[in-house]
Amino acid sequence: MAGRIVVVTGGGTGIGRAIAAAFAARGDTVVIVGRRERVLAETAAELSAQSSGAIAWRTCDVAAPEQVEETVAWLRAHVSDVGDVLVTNAGGAGSLGPGASLHEAAAYARRTVDTNLIGTYLMLHALHPWLRRPGGRIITVSSIAAFRGGGDMYSAAKAGVVGLTYALAQELGPQGITVNAVAPGLVLDTQFFGDRMTEERKQRAVAQTPMGRAGRPADIAAAVQYLASPEASFVTGEVLHVNGGWLFGR
Repeated sequence: MAGRIVVVTGGGTGIGRAIAAAFAARGDTVVIVGRRERVLAETAAELSAQSSGAIAWRTCDVAAPEQVEETVAWLRAHVSDVGDVLVTNAGGAGSLGPGASLHEAAAYARRTVDTNLIGTYLMLHALHPWLRRPGGRIITVSSIAAFRGGGDMYSAAKAGVVGLTYALAQELGPQGITVNAVAPGLVLDTQFFGDRMTEERKQRAVAQTPMGRAGRPADIAAAVQYLASPEASFVTGEVLHVNGGWLFGR
């Protein structure tokens, strides 16, 4: 497995960073993609010092077609003309205040769908031709919210990621590429919640989790590692729930 070429979107912090670190620790070349130059540069430097794999980074808003095109051209010219693994982790959830107007609601909905679903689709559309045939791996990152609700448009967008995963698994399976999703539950030690995760909210969520704890970014990274491994070569079109039992898979 060592020596693969891996792209991780949203790779500067949280779950994306943990995923990138896990691949780099195995000796893979990892390209982390995100919107914040300083964060990416610092993460790349830290991971390079901690692992045997090479780390590269590229700023890109994955919901902006022209930036995605430029990133793909850069990747082919400066990293490799063929890759092994694509992890579409970039995403996020905002909030809409009470009493928001329809115009504000529409803008919020578009931002949420752009960040979580359109960006995922554009990266998949642009980079699946770049993946090795056979043997390429695509792992999308959905959410427990796609299955149990929470966050209205965020839930809808992450459910869309699951549908997209199923469609691509069917399309790319004959070419030897597997396409699977990971659906995290409550994961702390990330910037996802901002100041919205109060201690009371955290305790309620943990109380509903049979494993009795919140998830860690490394838990999600381990699931991604499995789906990217040779052992998962006959696994495609699946959603791997990593939530401590808060919601059973379906």
